[in-house]
Amino acid sequence: MNEFKEYTFRDLLIEPVRNGIYKKKEFHGRGARIVNMRELFAFPRLRDVDMKRVEITNREREKVLLKKGDLIFARMSLTAEGAGKCSLVYEITEETTFESSIIRARVKPEKAIPEFIFYYFNSLYGKYLLGTILRQVAVSGITGSDLMALVLKIPDIHEQKAIAEILSSLDDKIDLLHHQNKTLEQMAETLFRQWFVEEAKEDWEVEKIGKYVTVVDNRGKTPYPLIEVNALGKENRLVDYSVIRKYVAEDTFNNWFRNSVQKYDTLLSTVGSIGAFSMFLIEKGNIAQNVIGLHAKDISQNYLYQALKYRMKEVLSLDIGGVQPSIKVPHLLSLMISIPSKRKQDDFDNQVIHFLEKMNNNYIQIRTLEKIRDTLLPKLMSGEVRVKY
Repeated sequence: MNEFKEYTFRDLLIEPVRNGIYKKKEFHGRGARIVNMRELFAFPRLRDVDMKRVEITNREREKVLLKKGDLIFARMSLTAEGAGKCSLVYEITEETTFESSIIRARVKPEKAIPEFIFYYFNSLYGKYLLGTILRQVAVSGITGSDLMALVLKIPDIHEQKAIAEILSSLDDKIDLLHHQNKTLEQMAETLFRQWFVEEAKEDWEVEKIGKYVTVVDNRGKTPYPLIEVNALGKENRLVDYSVIRKYVAEDTFNNWFRNSVQKYDTLLSTVGSIGAFSMFLIEKGNIAQNVIGLHAKDISQNYLYQALKYRMKEVLSLDIGGVQPSIKVPHLLSLMISIPSKRKQDDFDNQVIHFLEKMNNNYIQIRTLEKIRDTLLPKLMSGEVRVKY
């Protein structure tokens, strides 16, 4: 099996890296799709997703269109961790360009596999290399010339391909499970709209949300991070609940989790990304700062969650402005919602619970696959684990 060899990143490229385009406001809203920083960070393997559009000339079209297999890097970021973030253009179905805060790199197919280089720069060592060229002034950033000068130690093209196939197969399965969950979420939303919007009854009472929820808010407290989550449901840290319960004194344990969110509680961001929310699908956990949990009382938790989602425009309108978007909890609790009969809510629960159980099982598989991928990644990139081909 061949040894890993050193190459400058420039040696692996068809052409020098290129920065994206900058266009004045009047050129936006039509034309080619444009990858902005939002897409770069939200989709590590960028597929055919909704994007903004920008008008480009034929001359620009020759230089700044993306192709499948292109690597794109965040040229600048408000945080050091974000600068140099690498994503892979995984799917292109129509003309797509990229904004000026992004660097495009296009590798030689005879020397490098794009998927392998993507995983390389997302490994610990790849991130370390990107950190060595980080420049910090008003914002953190990297330059194309510094990026091309980085020295990569990589295997031959055949082993690159084998490694990329292993890691891509894991990510493909993760993406499929996420897609299944999105479909299940849409099915629950469709059922809600049919039963409680299109077939709403005039005799249903209308009440303030606050009457039917208990608010879980850990601001100003330092709870034990059993499972800390943000409003998008992303976990920041995991600790085995059963292990803690076994070895911690009863009064200490109860104090730690007095303000925990429970399974099926609704999570909502109140500062920054207001309107970002999810349903908590784990047994018990704590919440990150600027996130509240809504625990239903005398109302279906599933109905509450869907009713809030349906009223999201009104939730967003509660923004009080300031340095960053924010909403006050009392304003949220004053929103009015219809209260269907208990029987109707129970019927809805009986339908939706099957979707939630499947989603929860998918999330468990996702976390397992992510752990396998993240364990393999540094070992494959360093050569500690070699792949036969």
